[in-house]
Amino acid sequence: MNDLDDRSARAAAIELLLLDVDGVLTDGSVIYADDGAELKRFHVRDGSGLKLWHTAGKRSAIVSGRTSAAVTRRAAELGTAPVLQGRDDKSAALADVLAATGLTPAQVCAIGDDLPDLPLLRQCGLAVAVADACPEVRAAAHFVTDAPGGRGAVRAAIEWLLKAQGRWTELTARYTGG
Repeated sequence: MNDLDDRSARAAAIELLLLDVDGVLTDGSVIYADDGAELKRFHVRDGSGLKLWHTAGKRSAIVSGRTSAAVTRRAAELGTAPVLQGRDDKSAALADVLAATGLTPAQVCAIGDDLPDLPLLRQCGLAVAVADACPEVRAAAHFVTDAPGGRGAVRAAIEWLLKAQGRWTELTARYTGG
């Protein structure tokens, strides 16, 4: 099996996106307001991509080393669960996600950007790196998005996955008139 066939077979099995937050769903910036609140900026196309993913009957989850109320709020808006924050040991977090969802590692696509994400990328069925991920993460990925983290990378991964699964045209027909 060549690399393209392997990547396509891996993509076909995916039922859940496992997302890092800082550097994947956001551009990696941490902004503090004067009152000490932590602010995060999320890209709307990532959100619309996740809604399309969920419309396809797929699931998404978040595993982050940091904890933020903004992440809890955004995940609730998008229907993403489980949301595991403050989890430095991402391998243990993956085990918790698998237990909560009943899925196997082969059914999970992890999307990451930095060294703490490497255990997830190596253990899941499909590894995706955002365009501006560190070199080690890009090297471990089966697919690297053209978009950087926080700038539509999750949407790009979803589009690629849904096309690989033969679902993109069907799911976008109401927008495209097709």
